[in-house]
Amino acid sequence: MRKADLVTAISDKTGVPKVDVLVTLEEFFTSVKGSLATGENVYIRGFGSFIVKKRKKKVGRHIQRNISIEIPEHYIPAFKPAKVFMEQVKKNVNSLPDDKGNG
Repeated sequence: MRKADLVTAISDKTGVPKVDVLVTLEEFFTSVKGSLATGENVYIRGFGSFIVKKRKKKVGRHIQRNISIEIPEHYIPAFKPAKVFMEQVKKNVNSLPDDKGNG
């Protein structure tokens, strides 16, 4: 599902015009990105948490030059789904047929 599909689905279910849904969705994305950029996590009960994770420094390899390089510690955004959300996905996805036609 792409962003346009999400906007259409929300608009159809709520009756809110697509333009308003798009503006709301974009503002949500902007708010989450802004919060994470300042190191503030975003918690949405029943859905999950958008969190900032710290990656430790490590030694990597530059394959073309065959040398070791140090990758400094840095922060990355991550999503941790809520337990209720994970259980719902597990239950529904397990009932779908797999790639081999089983299920």
